[in-house]
Amino acid sequence: MSLYAIGDLHLHFGSELKAPGQLHDRIWKNHEEKFRINCSELLTDQDTLVLVGDHSWGKNLEQAEPDLEYICALPGRKILTRGNHDMFWDTKKTDALNRQYAGRLEFLQGNYYTYQDYALVGTKGYTFEGPFWVDRRGRIVDWDEEAMAHAQKLVQRELKRLRESFEAARRDGYRKFIMFLHYPPTSVLEKKSGFTQMAEEYGAEQVIYAHCHGEARFHDSIMGMFHGIQYSLVSGDYLKWHPYQILIPQ
Repeated sequence: MSLYAIGDLHLHFGSELKAPGQLHDRIWKNHEEKFRINCSELLTDQDTLVLVGDHSWGKNLEQAEPDLEYICALPGRKILTRGNHDMFWDTKKTDALNRQYAGRLEFLQGNYYTYQDYALVGTKGYTFEGPFWVDRRGRIVDWDEEAMAHAQKLVQRELKRLRESFEAARRDGYRKFIMFLHYPPTSVLEKKSGFTQMAEEYGAEQVIYAHCHGEARFHDSIMGMFHGIQYSLVSGDYLKWHPYQILIPQ
């Protein structure tokens, strides 16, 4: 009964793939089959797999359904968080998705799920990603202030949603938390953020995130121990399509 996570499957069984060039690198060739095989060899039906956003390129639920069916067929219990490319999933549709896929998939947004004595909480998150201006050495020397201000508004919205998830779990008596984001918890300009501060406020033991693709992006945010919390990147290409084991059975 282990707990695993991975993000950024970017499935497109029911839609046309429209991806940045980095999603055409060798690591992405036949990645759906590689991941399916790895899951079948690693996971059992008693395990829990959290998929940390960007599940599908589908523009709506009809296009995304083949991708969700692929996820349904993987071993174990599957919990999904929202990613920036998950256009099929509006926050207002979370309850409807949970009803439609009851017993097959669980959608984490404004709620929480449990693993042993842990509450699994989360939201999509957000972080400022530019535009940046760099010097000849590749160092960031300036950025778009208007884009930064807009990003901060989205960060505040996501922080509110994350607190709703924490508070729902705390009202039910949970005091041990694992926190999931799709976006990294900090931007390349930050050493800490509202997300790291909230993780510390509620005493989260781990923060799991994805979104960072390609070797040049793998170290954009916190990895390892920071203020007593373990931060882990679980983007699929970073993990080479092997789910990351967060916790093992007690």
